[in-house]
Amino acid sequence: MAKFVTGKKACAVNPLKMSQPIGGALAFMGLRGAMPLLHGSQGCTSFGLVLFVRHFKEAIPLQTTAMSEVATVLGGLDNVEQAVLNIYNRTKPEIIGICSTGVTETKGDDVDGYIKLIRAKYPQLADFPMVYVSTPDFKDAFQDGWEKTVAKMVEVLVKTPEPEAKRDPRRINVLPGSHLQPGDLDELRTIFEDFGLEPSFLPDLAGSLDGHIPDDFTPTTIGGIGVEEIATMGEASWTIAIGAQMRRAAEAMQKKTGVPYRLFERLCGLGPNDEFFMFLSEISGREVPKKYRRQRGQLVDAMLDAHFHLGGRKLAIGAEPDLLFDVASMLHEMGTHITTAVTTTQSPVFEKLEAEEVLLGDLEDLETLAKERGCDLLLTHSHGRQAAERLNIPFHRIGIPMFDRIGAGHRMIVGYRGTRELIFTLANLCIADHEANHEVTPDTWKNPWDGDGHGHAHAPAVTPTHGTAVSTSHH
Repeated sequence: MAKFVTGKKACAVNPLKMSQPIGGALAFMGLRGAMPLLHGSQGCTSFGLVLFVRHFKEAIPLQTTAMSEVATVLGGLDNVEQAVLNIYNRTKPEIIGICSTGVTETKGDDVDGYIKLIRAKYPQLADFPMVYVSTPDFKDAFQDGWEKTVAKMVEVLVKTPEPEAKRDPRRINVLPGSHLQPGDLDELRTIFEDFGLEPSFLPDLAGSLDGHIPDDFTPTTIGGIGVEEIATMGEASWTIAIGAQMRRAAEAMQKKTGVPYRLFERLCGLGPNDEFFMFLSEISGREVPKKYRRQRGQLVDAMLDAHFHLGGRKLAIGAEPDLLFDVASMLHEMGTHITTAVTTTQSPVFEKLEAEEVLLGDLEDLETLAKERGCDLLLTHSHGRQAAERLNIPFHRIGIPMFDRIGAGHRMIVGYRGTRELIFTLANLCIADHEANHEVTPDTWKNPWDGDGHGHAHAPAVTPTHGTAVSTSHH
């Protein structure tokens, strides 16, 4: 069990965490035809927009209510009303998702009240889907914004089924955490379908941010789960939540629809996937397909091959709680020591993490502790690359943002296959580090005739010059 420690610094020197509003905005991007709207200043939205564009390398739909100093003081009703009308008339979205920011939360804008007034004033908006989530950026973090937004989607968009309605035994709801990339969701979809199950992902980033090119330009999201599909999620037989952050949404789903849920805090590693596949076999009534039995054997072999390189390494990791817990726990099972762990927000999963402590801090804390504790493997997002260079240790990028590498959205850590690929990647980093710093080459090999510091004489060195051997002596 790791002790949770809060940093005492007055400011973040090299920030690790990202804010709640952009976590909520990303969750809305998993809905088809959605337009996320940040209720705040233009700068808040510009930051999130740039961050997502650099990570996914895709067009990102994100709008703002553009609150000025005067509008903030007087109240944002006019700005919200104008923003909603402009989006509705110009971009033709299927849903508008509104996230608050620090400036409007400080003022205390009643956005739910604003939405009621807007619906009453404009008949065309009376039944139009709009979801508002309170996500002040002066507290909590990216993962919390995602968690609150998905839970609010369930509360607002999912319909309570009729008492006589029958559940579809093949249909399941999947609530993925913010630590999963589109590549993870694609892998999970394949796994579910191989068991004969029909998954509905909420949100579904694999439908909107997986890198596909649409036939025509659209200013909203180009894929994801539709509002009408979300409404019928109460007809599913099970809800599968992935990551501790999704417990809140799963409980909201069960309370509203009666659909039971199963929470998987991890899907990276051998044990968690064994449990996951056995559960799928149980609810589908099918045996685990042979391809996954083979993948399991391949993972075990990969673990055997890689533990020589990962075992004994001292890990420094900085990430959102669920991602940190998932990846660090897998590496602990490979023999890696979780020496330094820095995170962005509190989470119950730290009670199960095999480390002495988890620090609520920034990348400066991560670098300082990694140096003090002699860590020789660093995992965090792209902003940790300078720290890895100064520490001269292997560095692997995880989480968001990952802006200096392409294909970030297609990486995966889930399932037997995703775990195996992550293990290979990390082991190869360690091998390359060993070769760079320790392997003997013709340039670094020590000649036994050279002086050894104990008074032994040097043997003559022979240097060929124009085809003639010429003997020279050291002075």
